[in-house]
Amino acid sequence: MAPSEFDLISRFFSKPEVERTDVILGVGDDCALLRVPPGMELAVSIDTLAEAIHFPSGTDPESLGHKALAVNLSDLAAMGAKPVWATLALTLPRSDPSWLEAFSRGFYNLARRYQVQLVGGDTTRGPLNITVQVHGLVAPGRALRRDGARPGDLVAVTGPLGDAGLALLALQGKFGPAPLDQAMRRRLERPLPRVESGQALAGIARSAIDISDGLLADLGHIVEASGVGARLELERLPLSPGVAAYVKDRGDWSLPLAAGDDYELCFSIPSELRTEAEASALQAGCQLHWIGLIDKEPGIRCFSAEGQLSTALLRGYEHFRHS
Repeated sequence: MAPSEFDLISRFFSKPEVERTDVILGVGDDCALLRVPPGMELAVSIDTLAEAIHFPSGTDPESLGHKALAVNLSDLAAMGAKPVWATLALTLPRSDPSWLEAFSRGFYNLARRYQVQLVGGDTTRGPLNITVQVHGLVAPGRALRRDGARPGDLVAVTGPLGDAGLALLALQGKFGPAPLDQAMRRRLERPLPRVESGQALAGIARSAIDISDGLLADLGHIVEASGVGARLELERLPLSPGVAAYVKDRGDWSLPLAAGDDYELCFSIPSELRTEAEASALQAGCQLHWIGLIDKEPGIRCFSAEGQLSTALLRGYEHFRHS
């Protein structure tokens, strides 16, 4: 007999791998009871990963467990929030204890790294979908938002862009014939959220966002919310050797600009705070890469060493663009 929903929850998700003192009641009841510390604000985010849309069928379940939590922690990182709690809803095509064992291992390994306690969730039957909600804490007035960029701010990112997009092309057989670099594949399947960097730059940066749908799309959210524009210097974009070779060979900037799944952070930072921002990021284990400038003209303009480059057709991923 296949394990029931309650058997699966009890076996893989009831015993907390992380136990926090601010959890009054966790998995096992109708609701979790959580204690928000006095003087803190609660940041909440939720994301769904759907098979064949966000990840290929047959993806390693341990990697899926990691990524399902990582993409949500990246949202908290973009707000400068400290992760504390998570809930998990799984829609599964069948009861598969070996799959769930690997999935929960990937999920909990990352949860332990950031001391995130799983406090509730649900399982049901259907096409494979994974939904995670995360909760974080941030001091009042210190949350990083999208609407704070101002003309004259410098634009910075926390790491290389385009690796995940190149790894996906290789997995789809659209790029080769060289074997897929395992470090690049890890960037696609097991990204590390920039939690420490987000917290380090809270109070320094004016705005921030995590790069999930591509630099142009996500920076576009900042400039739209802030009522400003931006100028990017393509030669300043941080690229791994593989992505740099791809851009040079094909003259195609779509990977670093629009492929998405990078889960680096993009900030706008007052120019006078550049040195302070660099020092704070380094203390958090990250080097900032300065790639452009916020200005008054709406939209985003990209410039190469040879002159202006139109990027009108380069857009990030949109789920309903063709519906």
